[in-house]
Amino acid sequence: MEPDLLGPPYERHTIDLGSDDEGPVVATLVRRRAERPSRRAVLYVHGFVDYFFQTHVADFFAARGWDFYALDLRKYGRSLLPHQTPNFCCDLGDYFPELDAAAEIIRTEDGHDTVLAMGHSTGGLIISLWAHDRRDAGLVDGIVLNSPFFDLNAPWLVRRPLAAAVARLGRRAPQRILPFSLGTVYGESLHADHRGEWTYDLAWKPLAGFPVRAGWVDAIRTGQRRLRAGLDIQVPVLLACSTRSFRSTKWHDSATLADAVLDVEHMVRWAPRLGPHITLARFDGGLHDLTLSGPAVREKVFAEVGRWADAFLGAGPTPTDPPVPDPRPAPSGNREAGDPEQADATA
Repeated sequence: MEPDLLGPPYERHTIDLGSDDEGPVVATLVRRRAERPSRRAVLYVHGFVDYFFQTHVADFFAARGWDFYALDLRKYGRSLLPHQTPNFCCDLGDYFPELDAAAEIIRTEDGHDTVLAMGHSTGGLIISLWAHDRRDAGLVDGIVLNSPFFDLNAPWLVRRPLAAAVARLGRRAPQRILPFSLGTVYGESLHADHRGEWTYDLAWKPLAGFPVRAGWVDAIRTGQRRLRAGLDIQVPVLLACSTRSFRSTKWHDSATLADAVLDVEHMVRWAPRLGPHITLARFDGGLHDLTLSGPAVREKVFAEVGRWADAFLGAGPTPTDPPVPDPRPAPSGNREAGDPEQADATA
């Protein structure tokens, strides 16, 4: 581990992933230890046009006695290299190697017995697919999904026939830029320079996002179809989302009280396809990233996550636990098959 850009107590480890058609590839694992040695850990995975900067999330878990790890996936945030297309992939399975490596570091090298995976938006879809594919490996003990990207936020004609056509284009011309963008409403609701309260790197998380490419849409659609066909995640899952979505491309103050990126009813609809142990929690006034909602809402989010973890992982705060020997070295100086919907037969 080496010092992270967030400063103490954050450290980071660069995971070498070899090369792809654009050249060398890396991922970055950020670590924030709890004050006392712990056998419990969180592995956090960000969404599209995102990276880890939510230190208050790490603080929440650390205060409960969890070591916190966040993974900046390949071509995102700390892992984005100059020769790479930002946030681009052609297969969500491309992210599994860094997730495997992170789990190996957390469990084997750092000695954790309980691992909670937490995924936001596209990260929630990726974590779900990875947990299904690795369900016999015992890599995670529970999953928290923060507004997961389970379907395209568009009318049926766009979500199904048009998306199928774009996916076919993506297999032939994956880098083709599509003639639409994510808009700026959500970004404006977050960043302190606009209408929000958060400060983060706009080069890594620009207000209007990065260009959307056909190959990425193919990867997302393929992953979403797998999810909607049904996964078999055997560990307990908490799916959390807002109570409503904001649909306009123009600013309105109600964007600060709703999910301005995805359709929350899609998340609710497809939640049962994850596996047999699903808890659904909805938060009035929640933003797309629930942890970036207003103070009162995010307090409720953290309280629900804490209660759920207590119930399903037996993992509440343990202030009276006897000390656990710390096997780790001291820190260095400075510290996202077929769709059950008939319409998908158009694919």
